[in-house]
Amino acid sequence: MEIERKFTIIGLPDDLEQHTCLIIEQAYLNTDPVLRIRRQNDDYYLTYKGKGLLAREEYNLPLNKEAYEHLRTKADGNIISKKRYLFPISSPRFRDGYLPPKEMPELTIELDVFEPPFAPLVIAEVEFPDEEMANAFLPPDWFLKDVTYDKRYHNSFLSRSS
Repeated sequence: MEIERKFTIIGLPDDLEQHTCLIIEQAYLNTDPVLRIRRQNDDYYLTYKGKGLLAREEYNLPLNKEAYEHLRTKADGNIISKKRYLFPISSPRFRDGYLPPKEMPELTIELDVFEPPFAPLVIAEVEFPDEEMANAFLPPDWFLKDVTYDKRYHNSFLSRSS
């Protein structure tokens, strides 16, 4: 199960280059249901995603480079390239009344900086272990708008846009 919220941001953090960076290329074989292939640095995956915006089923299967390149030729729409910067959240904030579990999982901001044709789009994603925590999360000050429920900010939608 993937449970994540998506946000636009005010501006790129000053310390961007000090964080782990993943080079990602992904393409869609289908968008309903979502069947995606992804290259993340030197790793390759085939992903199935169920319906939903905040929470949905997600299954990742490893691929080798040859299988990825073969499937890439069969992709529909735009191939998406982006850099993903990982920002661990040391002290996440939550709405009043929510009590995080004693064994609080480490949360990470995945900051996606898109390459053309989608630049200058930047999306911050945060994954959660459950929907209650996702709904109680208060974003950092440098986040702008919650776009979790706006399909236009989902990669499968971007793959079909012109």
